[in-house]
Amino acid sequence: MTDRPFPSGEYPVVIVGTGPGGLQVSYSLRRLGIRHALISADPSPGGMFRRWPFFQRLLSWTKPYAPIPRGTRYYERYDWNSLVPDEDRYRALQPRLMDGTSYFPARAEMEMSLATFARETGIEARYGCRWESTSREADRFVLRTSDGEYRCRVAIFAIGMAEPWKPDIPGLDAVPHYADTRAADTYTDKRIFIIGKEVSAFELANGFLPWARQIVLASPRPAQLSVMTNSLVGVRARYVQPYEDHVLGGGVLLLNATIDEVLRSGSGYRVRITRSDGGGPLVFEVDDVIATTGFSTPLLDLRSLGVSTFGRNGIPALSPFFESIGAPDVYFAGTVTQGAPGLKKHGLPSSSGGVGGHRYNGRILARHVAQKYFAVDPERPKLEREGVLSFLLAEAAHAPELWLQKSYLVRVVLVDPARGILDDGILPLQHFVDSGGPDAVAVAVEANPKGENYPAIYVRNANAISEHLLPSNPLLDFETAEHRAQLTAALAPLLG
Repeated sequence: MTDRPFPSGEYPVVIVGTGPGGLQVSYSLRRLGIRHALISADPSPGGMFRRWPFFQRLLSWTKPYAPIPRGTRYYERYDWNSLVPDEDRYRALQPRLMDGTSYFPARAEMEMSLATFARETGIEARYGCRWESTSREADRFVLRTSDGEYRCRVAIFAIGMAEPWKPDIPGLDAVPHYADTRAADTYTDKRIFIIGKEVSAFELANGFLPWARQIVLASPRPAQLSVMTNSLVGVRARYVQPYEDHVLGGGVLLLNATIDEVLRSGSGYRVRITRSDGGGPLVFEVDDVIATTGFSTPLLDLRSLGVSTFGRNGIPALSPFFESIGAPDVYFAGTVTQGAPGLKKHGLPSSSGGVGGHRYNGRILARHVAQKYFAVDPERPKLEREGVLSFLLAEAAHAPELWLQKSYLVRVVLVDPARGILDDGILPLQHFVDSGGPDAVAVAVEANPKGENYPAIYVRNANAISEHLLPSNPLLDFETAEHRAQLTAALAPLLG
């Protein structure tokens, strides 16, 4: 029998969690030569994908056939679910494991993809090791676990948002949460009241359409649809059938209302609500109530170390490099990295809540930890002056990091008199515009409220930042003569 890796003891870095966030950071740290321990309470890789989504089909697509060949970096733009390696042979694992019936992977296919990535890239973890508490002793953290104490200089928590959360509404504590939803056929011919109108609410409503007699979704605010916000904000198109059913009078009701009280009534429930439009109170007699009120981050005692949070979900407040604002040397990976909000241009958030976005955050986090704590400087390839324009425009047209984290991540090129013109890789936009440094240019992909995509160029010259928005293109081709001419003008202060 093989010994379990990473016994308790002293490590430079400890990562907690083996969902996609923990696996990505572990892989990236190892590539940088940073020794670390990876521990997890789970018996195998996968994190939340070992159980959810309830109806077993993801929201994030992986396109088996795309404009860019598989096995390349640019293909990642069309594959939102595979983790991202440095070696081409490990790229695009997700499409290899899909059965071809949908370009949205099944939950089991996603779990298999994560396990395959861990196995093929050699990621080791100590499974069945539950993190129980944390303290700080001098310049070290002590993580107490079911397998003993782990001591480290840097602690990285890839613990997801997996703790069911409910608001303080009378009677709601006795109502099942999304996490407790039963098999769909047990709702046959039932009247179902779903509290909430966000993605998980519509996922359940969509899945219950063939089974339920009536479905009611209620929350104070109107439902947002991604097809209307021209972004990932709101209910995704995959789940809008209940919305159409409501509009066409098919039996689904969407109500803007506060939930006043939920009471047991015989074998069912009585739900009292008050309409948000001033229409007064309503009472529903239903068979089942489900609270799709979200999840929070299972922080245990981290708040006692200074980890501050915000929002109803208790998301840790993070720096652009995903370090806790209030607890130095504590970092977060995975979906919790949405706690680093970025600039939120046009009011749009990052895509860090999904694997397609936060996998790149994990790479950046690993690079930052390697630099800050272990003096491991990343390789910065040298660029020829005459190739800079083509390089930046190609990144704007194709780079998956920029397309999947719009207005959030940038490709940076340094113009340093001492070292020459260097590719500084992918970095957070907020860090680039807020920090000083040598002259440089950064390119991002951005989108306006109309849903038009365009390149944004940020030039740092003598520590002053200027912004230059290049034109959109209906074919998403940013390598045209027009784009080249405008970029040439923007870079004139740096390149002459």
